[in-house]
This record gives sequence, C-alpha cells and structure tokens, in this order.
Amino acid sequence: MGYDWLGPVMFGGALILLSLGYPVAFSLGGVAIIFGCIGVALDIFNPMLMAAMPQRIFAIMSNYTLLAIPYFIFLGAMLEKTGIAERLLETMGILFGRLRGGLALAVIVVGALLAASTGVVAATVVAMGLISLPIMLRYGYNKELATGVIVASGTLGQIIPPSVVLVVLGDQLGISVGDLFIGSMIPGLLMATAFALHVVIVAFLRPDFAPALPAEVRNLTGIVLFRRVVTVMLPPLGLILLVLGSIFFGLATPTEAGAVGSLGAIILAGLNRQLSWSTLRTACDATLRISSMVIFILIGSTAFSLVFRALHGDRFMFDLLANLPGGQWTFLLVNMLTVFILGFFIDFFEIAFIIIPIFAPIAQALGLDLLWYGVILGANLQTSFLTPPFGFALFYLRGVAPPEVKTAEIYRGAIPFITLQLIVLLLIILFPPLVTFLPNLNT
Repeated sequence: MGYDWLGPVMFGGALILLSLGYPVAFSLGGVAIIFGCIGVALDIFNPMLMAAMPQRIFAIMSNYTLLAIPYFIFLGAMLEKTGIAERLLETMGILFGRLRGGLALAVIVVGALLAASTGVVAATVVAMGLISLPIMLRYGYNKELATGVIVASGTLGQIIPPSVVLVVLGDQLGISVGDLFIGSMIPGLLMATAFALHVVIVAFLRPDFAPALPAEVRNLTGIVLFRRVVTVMLPPLGLILLVLGSIFFGLATPTEAGAVGSLGAIILAGLNRQLSWSTLRTACDATLRISSMVIFILIGSTAFSLVFRALHGDRFMFDLLANLPGGQWTFLLVNMLTVFILGFFIDFFEIAFIIIPIFAPIAQALGLDLLWYGVILGANLQTSFLTPPFGFALFYLRGVAPPEVKTAEIYRGAIPFITLQLIVLLLIILFPPLVTFLPNLNT
C-alpha cells in the first residue's frame, strides 16, 4: 500500500516522454521496463509477472477483431490512389456548385461518403486538399472556411462507420465492433449535418465567403451529367452498402466486411482501369506502415498496462475516480476533459491505448452503458485530429495546401468545427437514445 503512488508517477512519466516527442510505442515500453525494474527491486511484485508479457503479445497477434484495421486502411488507400475519391469529389462539386457554399457542401458530402467507405482520415483530407482547396480558393472562398471544411470533413471517418477508431475502442472496451458501428451512425450523420448547416449559415450571412461557381465552370448538364453521376457515385455507394450492410444485417463481422470491402476496392480500381502493380504496391505499403505503427503502439501499451496494474495504479485510479462527488456525471466530465486535453498533444491511437484501459473498468462499475460510452469516446477522439498544435488533419492539409494558405489560417478555420463537434458530443451525452436506438432496433 505504501507504494501505490508509483502507478500515477509511471503514468506521468509516460506523458512527459510523449510531450518531449519520443515515439509512443517506445515511450510506453521504456517506461514499463524502468518501472518494472523498480517494482521488482522494491519487492512490490514477483519478477515472474513479466513472464506473462509474451503471452499477452501473442494474444494481440491472434486478435481477430484487430484484423479489420489493415483491411479498412487498405480500402481507403486504394480509393485514394486509384482516383475514385478524386472523381467523386469533382462530380459532387459540379452538382452543388450552383449554390452559394456549394463546393463546401460537396466536400462535406464526399467526406461523409469516404468515411462510410474507408474510415481513414489521412486519405480523405489529402485527396480533398489536393482537389478541392485550389478550386475553392480560385473562385473566392474564404481561406479559413475552405480549410476548416476540408479538415473537419476528413475527420468524419472517425465517427461514421466503418471507423478504425471504433474498431480499437470495441477491442479495448470488450464490446461488439458491429454494435459500435450501428450506434455511431446517427451521431455521425448528426455531425455531418452540423457541418453542412454551418456552411449554409456562413454562406447566407457572408456571401463573399462562399460564392457559387460561375456557370461556365459547371460545364456538364443533362444526360452527360446524369451519366457521370451514375458511373462515379453508384460504385462507391454500392461498396458502402456492401461493407456496412453486411455488418448491420449480421451477414459478416467487421473483419470479414473489411476483407470484402478491400476486394471491392480492387475490383472498382480494375473497372476504372486504374489497377496496376504500382498502385497495388503503394496501397499495400501505406497499409503496412500504418498497421505496423498500430501494433507497435499496442505492444507498448500492453507492457505499460501490465506493469501499471502490478504497481496497483489501476486500483489507485479506480478509488480516485469512482468515488468522485457527483457519481457518473462527474466521472464523465473528468473523462471527457482528459481525452479532449490529451487530444491537443497526442493522437487517437495513443489516447485509446493509454486511457481506455484505465477508465473503462470505472465506467462499467458505475453502471454506464459501454456501447454509449464507446460512441461518446469516439466522438471526443474525433476532435484530436483538429485541435492545435498537433491535430493530424491540420498537418495533412498543411502538407498539400498551396503556399498562400498560412498555417494560422488552417488552425483558425478548424476552431468553429471543433466547437460543432463538442456541441454534437454534448447532445449524444444528454440524449443516449441517439446512440442506442439503432442497436436496440437491430436486436
């Protein structure tokens, strides 16, 4: 009992290393080794405890649910590398271009469609930044509105299924990923609707911020436009129905649906005559890099979790948070604030693997619905892509934005959409049926 303070110190040490810029996996693993040696030296736990580490790592490698992660990453990479996302965005731009703010609305719609196809933020933000940002700037869009719409729409992939973050949360919380996917549908659509309403209001109040496209730019009409809409939009929509429909109707697990979606993306690339060994190799390389990063973080967090619990850190945190005045609501406030603040500095993988194992047992002990809890965590984690200074969506866009767009303008453009995300998060906290209605209907 005299050494229970070592757990919180260990947690603080990991956060310090992360804030100094050390890789997450090695920060967590290194802290675990250091405090493991301290625990053995102080005779807090038996050295044989560390022998459980290989078994835990092998359990990670045999986790069937986590196989969905490389499948969805590959799916997104294929859609981006083969130009399917680009043609989808161009077509939606022509359809909405006659409206004030139409291009921005097109970006939100395509962001939602790509989110429902892939769930990969990087591919969505980069594709829309390369294609739509130069066009929006050319026709007089306000830089902050244009960049804010792009980065915010790209993050929809974290709450609209299939979402990599929901796969991770389902694994960490020990609940069905399929149920999480179903439960996040209404919140995800609500988030996209909030973004669209913001654009409509800005375009109405400040027409110079979001003008309509000139008529000569909308050069497709009639049967030509209809044919393009059918050929460009129906295949991705079919892929969405194939992936999500098979999960919602119980025909496939998320992992199996991800595998089918990956095959569908290859078929779409072939039908568009964009399938080549070079494209396939590039998509596989992107999948390998991101998946390897996730697995290394998971191994590091597993080592961290093992030592943290051996030092009774989990008991310390449970006693502290479970006995807060105000019960569930105070716990949720502390939980949401912690995740939101960490989102300023580290990304959602790191937050999920570090924070969820600590907070999840407390949420369960307090009687919270873990499905609802998982979705509100996903909505909160979505903000980590937008919050300065280390919001990854901001960096993705900065990498492809024209030189005349300043980094400060990208940061300022994201702020209204962070506010909208927090408003939607508050709504789904106050009205749990927004999450639970569809899963209950499905059962």
